[in-house]
Amino acid sequence: MKRPVIGITSYVEPAQFTVWDMPVALLPYMYVEQVVRAGGQPVILPPAGEPAELLGRLDGLILAGGGDVSPDRYGQEADERTGYIRKFRDEAEFSVMEAALEADVPYLGICRGMQVLNVALGGTLHQHLPDVVGHTGHSPAPGQFGHLPVRPVAGTRVAKALGAAPEDVPHYHHQAVDQLAPGLSVSAVADDGTVEAVELESRAFAVAVQWHPEAAKDCALFEALIAAC
Repeated sequence: MKRPVIGITSYVEPAQFTVWDMPVALLPYMYVEQVVRAGGQPVILPPAGEPAELLGRLDGLILAGGGDVSPDRYGQEADERTGYIRKFRDEAEFSVMEAALEADVPYLGICRGMQVLNVALGGTLHQHLPDVVGHTGHSPAPGQFGHLPVRPVAGTRVAKALGAAPEDVPHYHHQAVDQLAPGLSVSAVADDGTVEAVELESRAFAVAVQWHPEAAKDCALFEALIAAC
């Protein structure tokens, strides 16, 4: 059986490697490992050219984590703590995600990928979650995952993949869904009420989570994506 081809969006950031220091299209290798482990063939998609035109060659799409979505996408001024905005990446990823939904290509949004989905469909974001929940557990320190439980909603695709019981998962986000977009349903929440997963029920598989399943011990959500492909 051939491995489904899974496109994964990537960052463009300054980076140092071997003897070089330059702008790089990059992606944490954990994404690649989890897709392979789940039975897929990963292909990295930089935010350049017309990535939406690749949808006919992909069996599935993952929108990876990264910097904050530009608040002008949801009609707000940027909070001083909103950062790492890359408008060229917004443009590419909104386009490829919308093309995936239109073609009903299985979609998994991760962290930023959930925020892009919500904003594209008409929702808004909390620009700095600690102001809302009163703690920094979702992003405790730079480069350090928080570990908080999420509670899947019974009957959802997330619950089918993870089970119904609360599960500790790795978090690294200072933003989250505020107003939920029309058509989306909540499929997991944190104990503090933060929306941690959403689904678009009108599509065969369109799931997005606010945490980082690429850093988890299991690959259940990646397996669910591959199965949908």
